[in-house]
Amino acid sequence: MPPLSPVDQLFLWLEQRQQPMHVGGLQLFSFPEGAPDDYAVRLAQSLREYRQVSPPFNQRLSHRFAQPVWVPDDDLDLGHHFRREALPAPGRIRELLAFVSSEHSHLLDRDRPLWECHLIEGVTDRRFALYTKVHHSLVDGVSAMRMAQRMLSADPDEREMPPIWAMPPKSSGSLDEGGSTLWRSVARMLERSGKQLGTVPTVAKELLRTINESRQHPGYGSIFHAPRCVLNNSISGSRRFAAQSYSLARIRNVCEATGTTVNDVVMAMCATALRRYLLEQDELPDKPLIAMVPVNLRRDDSEGGNQVGILLASLFTHLADPLERLRHIHEEVHRQKARYRAMSAEEVINYTALTLAPAVFQLLTGMAPKWQTFNVVISNVPGPESTLYWNGARLEGMYPVSIAMDRLGLNMTLATYGDQVEFGLTGCRRTLPSLQRMLDHLETGLLELEDRV
Repeated sequence: MPPLSPVDQLFLWLEQRQQPMHVGGLQLFSFPEGAPDDYAVRLAQSLREYRQVSPPFNQRLSHRFAQPVWVPDDDLDLGHHFRREALPAPGRIRELLAFVSSEHSHLLDRDRPLWECHLIEGVTDRRFALYTKVHHSLVDGVSAMRMAQRMLSADPDEREMPPIWAMPPKSSGSLDEGGSTLWRSVARMLERSGKQLGTVPTVAKELLRTINESRQHPGYGSIFHAPRCVLNNSISGSRRFAAQSYSLARIRNVCEATGTTVNDVVMAMCATALRRYLLEQDELPDKPLIAMVPVNLRRDDSEGGNQVGILLASLFTHLADPLERLRHIHEEVHRQKARYRAMSAEEVINYTALTLAPAVFQLLTGMAPKWQTFNVVISNVPGPESTLYWNGARLEGMYPVSIAMDRLGLNMTLATYGDQVEFGLTGCRRTLPSLQRMLDHLETGLLELEDRV
């Protein structure tokens, strides 16, 4: 078997007890029409019959010549990987999120294939949920989203649909199917950045231009040195997960009224939520918080794959006016995207690798604890545009569960599904108490913008 790529190995190297490196997803379903009350129990029994596990879910870590490799697990114990759980009464969303918070805190067993799937019954209003977690070295978030979508159907009458671990592989190619998440993009940039020396003149010119801009725009001036705050303390291994759906139509109404994009409004909502959360704890820095944000830079004539750049964007959290904050966010993101559009793919890779070098050095070595390049991760994973079903059960919502890292105690990941934007907030339970209050602040951020426009 070939060794793991340097990108995939990176996620194994970074993993520690306080820093699990798995990504996850929570899917909430309603019972099919006419289903019996014990539908979830019967569903679990039928899923256990799918004992033929497909790649990459049948692979475990091994070593060849001191290099980690994936090998088939001939003794895979499906009972370990697939489990039926029951929520304690009354089975509200609060109990569901508490369950996911607890499970997401636990490391995956490296002696087994690095995944788990939990069927959760006892959710109110005749609903059940699936919580799946997979190590980031095995798949990335976009790949997991694509696998989850292939498991589903637009036909509510379709049956005999296998679970995610039993689906035949879509192709014999790369496991990540060309997808790219934030951390994987950063790792690829670092892996490739030293191979393109011809980009040096352009990259140097753009870095100088960025520094000059920072002198002219106070809100932009902290791009390379973000203010420290409670978000950037050392973390524990305990996680808190909070999730909620927001109307995509409401967000688009704000976009139309202000000439901004969905991503601009989402970032402004996150900025308001962070500002209010930190003000409650008397922890809001005088300088604006900086977010690391992946953006799709694909050209119309590009060939396959995804072109993803990483923006370090000010959230302008020092501004009290929500509309002014949105305007500044829009202008800054537009300016940075324009810079990337004028650069080749190789130049984008090297430029981003250089701007993120201090943060990555700290993540890998811990030797620069006082240098904070950014405060929070805000990521958007595109999801299905229409209502989907699984064996007749309607998918009500799908929420990404991501990774918190040392001195990056909060990850704000969202996914679009139909007419909803599904926010999933993953944070350190000790560092960020009452994280669920940020869901209310996200709603407040949207309401404030609606009131102003």
